[in-house]
Amino acid sequence: WLVMLHGLCLWSAQSHWVLGIQKVVLALGDYLGVICHACIGGTDVREEMQHLQNKQPHIIVGTPGRVYDMIRRNCISTKRIKMFVLDEADEMLSRGFKDQIYDIFRKLPPSIQVVLLSATMPADVLEVTQKFMRNPIEILVKKEELTLEGIKQFFILVEKEEWKLETLCDLYETLTITQAVIFLNTRRKVDWLTMKMQEKDFTVSAMHGDMEQKERNVIMKEFRSGSSRVLITTDLLARGIDVQQVSLVINYDLPGNRENYIHRIGRGGRFGRKGVAISFITDEDTRALRDIETFYNTSIEEMPLNIADLI
Repeated sequence: WLVMLHGLCLWSAQSHWVLGIQKVVLALGDYLGVICHACIGGTDVREEMQHLQNKQPHIIVGTPGRVYDMIRRNCISTKRIKMFVLDEADEMLSRGFKDQIYDIFRKLPPSIQVVLLSATMPADVLEVTQKFMRNPIEILVKKEELTLEGIKQFFILVEKEEWKLETLCDLYETLTITQAVIFLNTRRKVDWLTMKMQEKDFTVSAMHGDMEQKERNVIMKEFRSGSSRVLITTDLLARGIDVQQVSLVINYDLPGNRENYIHRIGRGGRFGRKGVAISFITDEDTRALRDIETFYNTSIEEMPLNIADLI
């Protein structure tokens, strides 16, 4: 059925996520001769138009802005689209992409099948989906069942913000046992931490939304291959990245919302492997950490001394 389907899968605003999905689709459809095109910004518009018209892909994976642009230029025939898949739906419908998604949906045939996917789906986003879904089947996971099996969750009380850096340096050898992702809340802080770690001769990579797409692609390629072992980033990477070797996630900062906590720690322990999530907290963060525990009905314990044995 895959070969006959001209599907449209919208991922998010981040192009490297789209390329990751394209890679998986091509692998799954290899013996069926599936043609899958990644429709992303930052690439030559004329080349993309020619590719879509000449190749006529069965599946298009793309970012909302470029997909809508190609529809508007009549390079994507909406009449042929059978399925509309919106991944990370809560993110897409609660941020600046909502209007773009509506614009695309208005161009699609009424008979199309719509699929929305996300690990977290707040009530206000579910309400928004009623505008373009007709009597959908809902498969909802209770929030207390969301924390992933195989991921052990710990915290380190550092008392003062300025002590986090030394704590991270002490953990560095543990980080590089396999691969680790370190999350911070701002792009500026990512640059600051990267600089500080490099000044201390620790090898780290960094990625955030202010970087050029080509630079981000190179960094992700290095991280996927294992040549880069510690990646410092913002919530840009909190969703939708599957790097099998990642077994440790560090929340240098607790995320600004509870939903992103579950997306962040889900970067470790992929494909059934065991993983560890460690959150650095100050006295001011204690209440937020307990709120996360209560919300997900989970337990986050103080980090034991034998942490390396758990990764």
